[in-house]
Amino acid sequence: MGEGRPEVAATLRALNGALGRPAALWVKESGARNLRHRDFLAPRAALSAAFPGGQVPPEAVSAVSSLRGPAVLPLQVCRQTPAGLAVQVRRPEAFQRLLGPLPGQAPPAAEARMGCVVLHCPALRSPAALRPRHLRSVLLADHLAQLLRAQGVGVRLVPALSEERSWDILRQLRIYWPSGSGGSSLTDAVSALKAALGQCPCAAACEEEPGTAEGVICKVHLKSFVEQQGLLGYDPNLDVLLVTEGTLRSLAELQEAVLQCPVSEPMAPPTSRFPSSSCCSIVHVVNCEEEFQQQQLDVLWRILDPGGHTALQKHLVCGPVKVTSPSSPIGADQYFQLRKRQMYEASVIKYGELAQDEAWTEVIDTLTVAAIRFEMLSTAHRSQITLDLENNSISTKGTKSGAFVMYNCARLATLFNTFQQAVEQGTYPPLPPASELNFTCLREEGEWLLLFNYLLPFPEVLQQAAQLPPPSKGIRITANTETVCKFLIQLSMDFSSYYNRVHILGEPFPHLFDQMFARLQLLGAVRDVFHSALATLHLPPLSQI
Repeated sequence: MGEGRPEVAATLRALNGALGRPAALWVKESGARNLRHRDFLAPRAALSAAFPGGQVPPEAVSAVSSLRGPAVLPLQVCRQTPAGLAVQVRRPEAFQRLLGPLPGQAPPAAEARMGCVVLHCPALRSPAALRPRHLRSVLLADHLAQLLRAQGVGVRLVPALSEERSWDILRQLRIYWPSGSGGSSLTDAVSALKAALGQCPCAAACEEEPGTAEGVICKVHLKSFVEQQGLLGYDPNLDVLLVTEGTLRSLAELQEAVLQCPVSEPMAPPTSRFPSSSCCSIVHVVNCEEEFQQQQLDVLWRILDPGGHTALQKHLVCGPVKVTSPSSPIGADQYFQLRKRQMYEASVIKYGELAQDEAWTEVIDTLTVAAIRFEMLSTAHRSQITLDLENNSISTKGTKSGAFVMYNCARLATLFNTFQQAVEQGTYPPLPPASELNFTCLREEGEWLLLFNYLLPFPEVLQQAAQLPPPSKGIRITANTETVCKFLIQLSMDFSSYYNRVHILGEPFPHLFDQMFARLQLLGAVRDVFHSALATLHLPPLSQI
């Protein structure tokens, strides 16, 4: 076919263009009931607002069904229905375009970077042991880094972990964060900031008074600077900041990260949802309890280094993490161990003695990490999370959990292992090349659901999850960091429903092979989506469960 991979956004743009109106009139259907009759709909209310009496000109209707394009889905006849203008996709051709070979499609160039983002997570500077609220912002920054890298964006993680303390909890959760002391370059940067403080009109010497913290270098009047610059979105209680050596070291680390970003020079704040190739954005990922302190650091950096990059600071704030009735404040390590014990107990209930085998140690560890990551990341970052630690809220059965996602990923691994063993035993022939498969055999409702709701939009889902839109007002931004977890949960539910209903590996009769091979090609693509999405969460796919 040589028409390239179809995209939802490109198809919607073409549909809207065919009707000749600037407004976005069309929507993609996703529910199983509506997909029995249509794939895209221009609702009656939207048509009434765009056309007199809601009547679409016949030539516009005929233009819809004749739409073509490199990323546009192949469409059937457009129909007027009581719900509005409805279009159905030519499904066998869509299966072929998405599951068959794509000639001429070159992989993206490795050097095609889209700028750089410095992700700053102040929770990792906490001198005290990490708590679940700290863990939330760290996990979010780690996930966001993976999403950005998948889009070709350079990422720098700050701060570097101190080598003087143990970070076992990060290792257990598969959080790969850089460590190091910074060396002489960081010392030089701190000295330069001290010199800038000496020339700063907002800074004043700190008189030694009772109650003054030890190690304070000077005090800086933040409020007057915020007012003079007309900065929006800052806490009105920002006033005087007592600057310490540690404060300057934090700023120096941020400066070093910006200088190491693989971009040419800082520019004005971009309007794009991704940083431009010559721009370095700074995103402070903080929990709501740290937000005030980070705003202080933000303003101090603007005062001492009024260069372009300090104006590109954004604050991604995580909502509170509420722990139900703990006997005492619980640390992140205790939280991990509790969830691990609960996962082990739940696995023993489901799988019996098998789950007590030593080979299951790694499986239990992975399921625990998945449970915690989904618990922390499947809720919008600005919303509160409630951790129920009193009851065993971890289950291998619940459809909304990380364990459920991993279970379905493992079912796919088992399916393909079973097929491969059957091929080696001569029961089935090997899976033919995609160009030889007959996708007209894919007529089951669940098959179209998997392709249309998951395989088709997946690249766009990853792109949307990585977007960092500029703040409409002030310094706070909102990111769709819950998107991938929710996508995986919904995919697992629809895959599980299909897999429980449809027998994939049937009797070894030649007249059944066409359908079996087409289904295996579909589920192989579903498996690839699982693996790619889980990689953004640093979760390895399980081969057994």
